[in-house]
Amino acid sequence: MALNMRKPETRKRYNILAMIFVTVVINYLDRTNISVAAFALRQELGIDTVQMGYVFSAFGWFYACLQIPGGIVADKIKSRVLYAFLLTFWSIATLLQGLINSFIVLLGLRASIGVFEAPSYPINNLVVSRWFPEKERASAIGIYTSGQFLGLAFLMPILTLIQNALGWRGLFVVSGIIGLVWAAIWYIFYRDPRDHKSVSESELEYIEKGGGLVGSKVKDNEKKKFAWDDFKQAFIYRKLWGIYLGQFCLGATTMFFLTWFPTYLVEFRGLDFIKSGYLASLPFLAAFVGVLLSGFTSDFLIKKGVSNEISRKAPIIIGMLLSTCIIGANYTDDTFFIILFLAIAFFGTGLASIAWVFVSLIAPKENLGLVGGAFNFIGGLSGIVIPIVIGYLVKDGDFSPALIFIAAIAFLGFFSYTFLVGKVERIVPKK
Repeated sequence: MALNMRKPETRKRYNILAMIFVTVVINYLDRTNISVAAFALRQELGIDTVQMGYVFSAFGWFYACLQIPGGIVADKIKSRVLYAFLLTFWSIATLLQGLINSFIVLLGLRASIGVFEAPSYPINNLVVSRWFPEKERASAIGIYTSGQFLGLAFLMPILTLIQNALGWRGLFVVSGIIGLVWAAIWYIFYRDPRDHKSVSESELEYIEKGGGLVGSKVKDNEKKKFAWDDFKQAFIYRKLWGIYLGQFCLGATTMFFLTWFPTYLVEFRGLDFIKSGYLASLPFLAAFVGVLLSGFTSDFLIKKGVSNEISRKAPIIIGMLLSTCIIGANYTDDTFFIILFLAIAFFGTGLASIAWVFVSLIAPKENLGLVGGAFNFIGGLSGIVIPIVIGYLVKDGDFSPALIFIAAIAFLGFFSYTFLVGKVERIVPKK
């Protein structure tokens, strides 16, 4: 039997996927611990809702602006070295938040975390594109993306308990130490496919013949250098703008849950702080189920011969529509139904969160990191805009306008994927 028909002798790609999963959990831990700390932090430092909106968005300022440079850097520097470096420095910035007494310093540290986390998702996409064949890629993306939801679902109660025991300062210190330990683990164990000593030739061939970008052994001085024409290629195609806009809309719902959600439960809905930590975990669990269901269903349909237009786009379109259900929480005071509407909305966000697969399927092969950076740049703008807009919308204590705003943005995302993306096929730049 031909080599490409038999099963690989090793499955090292799943070990790599597990490492990305843990990295994503830590990534989102350091983005969102500020949302848990917000209530106590605001009281101690005397920060109002408008100022807190700027604190929440400070991460997004540099995170978004550095996505394209971050994608270029991700293309040029080995993922093993770059990720360990980034993890180390964003973890130090996280730890230092536990020592601050100034609103301005807090803004600066949140912004610095955005700087060092900027290349993270372009790196994730590159690693999966190298280690997984196309028919397994949506599942792989679904699994590592689920880390942001499953990790936070279990971490929300734990973070609440840590803060209750050690205070909001202790919460940041513990978070930073976890990241520093994982930076060392990543550097010790991660390798690209061709550099991994224990991966079998059969697995490498299985990945490569399935469309994985294993690549050949190329010396650093032989790699294609960045050209401004590469930059242009990331912005001249309608289908790329379709996924860019869709990612911004997806980010709107996500940013509400990563920033203002605990404040919404404690201040607007009047829930006990400890109880809010457990209730806050339920929408994250729903999103976790959504992203895994989306990834595995999408790959299952591909294996059955269903077109990319249905197997890849349908989960995202349905997910965007479900995200509009967040508006339902405005029409009930029953805690059960409030959490139910929010869980349905975040389940929809989970369904739509395999959108990264479009980068690996559509982007020109030579510019995966660059297009991934542009994709995450536009999506990252939601991290700047959404927290600030919500901060102004809720300054009188009413979250209802904020939920209407989030629902409207989600519907715009449905429109973008339905009408702008078009046929799902790789772009071949014109010579």
